[in-house]
Amino acid sequence: MELQFIQSKIYEIRNQRVMIDFELAELYDVETRILNQAVKRNIKRFPPDFMFQLTNKEFDNLISQSVTSSWGGTRKLPYVFTEHGVTMLASILKSDQAIDINIQIVRAFIALRQFALGYAELNSKLETFMVETNMQFSEIYQALTEMASQKSISQKPNPVGYLVYDKHD
Repeated sequence: MELQFIQSKIYEIRNQRVMIDFELAELYDVETRILNQAVKRNIKRFPPDFMFQLTNKEFDNLISQSVTSSWGGTRKLPYVFTEHGVTMLASILKSDQAIDINIQIVRAFIALRQFALGYAELNSKLETFMVETNMQFSEIYQALTEMASQKSISQKPNPVGYLVYDKHD
C-alpha cells in the first residue's frame, strides 16, 4: 500500500492528526464494529488523547472536506485515533495484515510530521526574510521621503505668466 494513500486518510481534527475508525477498519480488512469492539474490550489502552468520538459538526465538516467511504447509515458517530491510538491498535489487532498496515500507518504519520517540521522551518526563514526586507524598504522609503522634502524646499517655483522679449536686444 502506498504511503500517499495512507497519508490521504489522515485528517486534522481538534489540532490533532487522526484516522477514522471505518477507514482504519477498511485498511485492516475488518468490519468497523469488530475494530470498535476490540477497542472497547481494551478501553484502558485508549485515553482521550489516543481516541475520541467525533461530534456531529466535526463529522459533517469532515464529510464536506472529502471523506469518501462506504460509511453510510450507521447510527453512531465514528471514533478517530491519533498516532498514539493507531500504535495502540497494533497491540490489540494481532493479524499479520494489521501489523503490516500499522507499520505503514506509523510511517505515514512520521512522514507527515517531518514534512510539517520542514514547512515550519521554511516558514520561519520566510518570516525572517520578510522582516528584514520590510526594514530595508522602510529605510529606503524614509530616505526618499527626506530627499523629496529637501528638494521641494530648495526648489524655486517656476514663474507663471508670459515673458516679454525686447526686439532690440
